[in-house]
Amino acid sequence: MEQQIITTNRLHEQENKVQEKYELRISANSIEASDARFSIDNLELGDMFTILDVYFKRSDGEIIRRKRNKGERKVSNQTMARIACQLFEDRLSKLSYEEKENFPVCKYSPKFELIKGIYTSVEEFKKRRNTLEYLTYTYDEGKMFVLYCWNIFSTIQFVQECLRRFGDLGDQFVLTYRDKIESEIKNNEIEEKELIQESKDYLNEYSHLLIESKNLIFRGAPGTGKSYLAKEIAADIISEGRVAKFSDLTPEQKQQVEFVQFHPNYDYSDFVEGLRPKINSDGTIGFELQDGIFKKFISKARKNYENSQKSNEEIKKEESVKENIKDFFSSIELGVDKFKTVTGNEFTITNIGDNHISIFIPNNPSANKLMLNTDELRLMLESDKNFSKVNEMPVFFGRKFATQEYSYIFSLYKEIKKKKIKNSNNRLNEDTLKKKYIFIIDEINRGEISKIFGELFYSIDPGYRGTAGEISTQYSNMHSDLTEKFYIPNNVYIIGTMNDIDRSVDSFDFAMRRRFRFVEIKAEDRLEMLSDLENDEIKNEAISRMEKLNKEIVQVEDLNENYQIGASYFLKLKYLTFDQLWTDCLKPLLQEYIQGLYNESEIMKKFEQAYGYKESSIGA
Repeated sequence: MEQQIITTNRLHEQENKVQEKYELRISANSIEASDARFSIDNLELGDMFTILDVYFKRSDGEIIRRKRNKGERKVSNQTMARIACQLFEDRLSKLSYEEKENFPVCKYSPKFELIKGIYTSVEEFKKRRNTLEYLTYTYDEGKMFVLYCWNIFSTIQFVQECLRRFGDLGDQFVLTYRDKIESEIKNNEIEEKELIQESKDYLNEYSHLLIESKNLIFRGAPGTGKSYLAKEIAADIISEGRVAKFSDLTPEQKQQVEFVQFHPNYDYSDFVEGLRPKINSDGTIGFELQDGIFKKFISKARKNYENSQKSNEEIKKEESVKENIKDFFSSIELGVDKFKTVTGNEFTITNIGDNHISIFIPNNPSANKLMLNTDELRLMLESDKNFSKVNEMPVFFGRKFATQEYSYIFSLYKEIKKKKIKNSNNRLNEDTLKKKYIFIIDEINRGEISKIFGELFYSIDPGYRGTAGEISTQYSNMHSDLTEKFYIPNNVYIIGTMNDIDRSVDSFDFAMRRRFRFVEIKAEDRLEMLSDLENDEIKNEAISRMEKLNKEIVQVEDLNENYQIGASYFLKLKYLTFDQLWTDCLKPLLQEYIQGLYNESEIMKKFEQAYGYKESSIGA
């Protein structure tokens, strides 16, 4: 009973302290504290307090607060350091590698060592300090500052150093805090979770390589499971370390991955964009500009990336416009309902596609059919501009002159605006606005790279992701928006695979080589693939035969590790015997490798012996 009274009294004391606020004013060379308990030599005290507010005050009295990213808490133990990064981002980024590495961050007390370092990635940070107590600040299209951060006082010395180097006399940070109450002490795990939210524990050892490099090519001998590995990595990253197999992703998650295989006839129009034949409503054949598989994928990823940078209000406005356009076209009868331009030209809508609206103009015998661009109508409705004249449209779309189509688009614009605009009721899930997209190119070396990628060599470079690498494509003069630029957003990752023995490897474009990180996958690196063979006895025998055969292959003077046999060949043992695998799959491949060598038959006999094939067992 006595213990209960003591505990209750302590709780009452703590609850009363909630109303008491303390303030630190941090300048370049001093700290003013309203809390008598504060000591620069005991920053561990910060564990006891909760931040109420933090801001930067210039010497002229101007107050600057944190420009929060989507999903970032209004105020946390990281906010003070984040404001410093926000204010001095340019100066911090221009520090040399050595200066960043030795930048003071925190010293808890005289008995502790000085914690130093501003790092460019979580991986670099963890090489020096193996802890989850850090913050990440992203700037300039994906570049990063990573530094130590734990309690509310742990970045005081960091911001002081920023003020000394980059601030003006009289500048200061102001930190307001209070004592934690009992419930906050018990629930301190919430703050810990915030500190590690950027750290993903991926299942696959290669996933971090892709995240760091953006573009990755797996090279090596055939059958080493490079394509399978690429899909495993995609599943790992897309699911944030929750699933290891591509087949385990949800249908929605699979939309974040695209797979294509290059071949000699693959070209720019397949990959990026090009003119494709199209049958018109009257049966005639015409051509229209269509996006290729890569550009379609990038558009999807770019939309997600750009939406993640927008406010909920902006996204809802765009959704509302889409819904209103859809409702408008659903309410009309094709070929029957009539509309008029401002000059009195009458027309009907005959077809509605994803990108175009087909119209029929009965009183214009010379050109009674037109295709209107759906995107132009959408952009006008999304704009805050209230169009009152057709001649306002060329300026809006960046054209010198109005086209015939503008009169009809303007008419539809006015018709939709007449309707009562409905606001979208779709609830936004922030998780859906922060996705990663992975594009896999199998046999990347089999295509003519310069022909397929064209001018995309520039924007595909990891150093020029985002608007820094935006370009005009070959067909940009045919786009509805002439100001439209193509770029690859930061949430896109590219994996390529290539066999080292493929003759086309020698001609692989050097400009493209510079833009990818190459990782060799050796025959023995992917033995875990054989776990798909449910019989352990078969699996162990497969590994033994593969190792012996590969050892014999590298003994041949004109062969090397690139000619070794990978584990994926042995997955055929699900439906073949060991002898069938040899005669039907491995023997023909190896014969092709050694074709033309003077001792071909002798080499094949050594291969057979190493593999364990006995000719007499055929048909047994």
